[in-house]
Amino acid sequence: MKEKIKIGIIICDRYHTCAGGKCLRALRNREGAFSVYQDQEVELVGYTTCGGCPGGNVEYAPQEMVKNGAEVIHLATGLIVGYPPCPRITHFPDFIRARYGLEVVMGTHPIPEKYRIVHAMLGTWDSPKWQEIIQPTLADEETRLAYD
Repeated sequence: MKEKIKIGIIICDRYHTCAGGKCLRALRNREGAFSVYQDQEVELVGYTTCGGCPGGNVEYAPQEMVKNGAEVIHLATGLIVGYPPCPRITHFPDFIRARYGLEVVMGTHPIPEKYRIVHAMLGTWDSPKWQEIIQPTLADEETRLAYD
């Protein structure tokens, strides 16, 4: 088994009451964006919201996570699948990398199938940039249905 990696998760504030069930299940099962940690022990060292639009907490929350040893920040799947998706989803990773030198991963748990269907109808994710963003969390249909 590889070395332990410490991660933080930042969720969309519109889901501020979320208990993290899907994210934590995906982390435990190494599904979605957590599939990259198949052979690693992972420690969650921070879990918070962006602070609401325009995402002011993204400026400060990673610093607290770094104090707890964070090496990677995951921007939760809710920022990708919400209606509308976070308009700052591409700005947050740039800032976190530049300010804190942390790796940033788009997503946490697999995209639920109900969200994939609606975003397909809306054409939300048709661009090459969006295809890149959803890639870590775009699982097979069976897995997506399990996260509905």
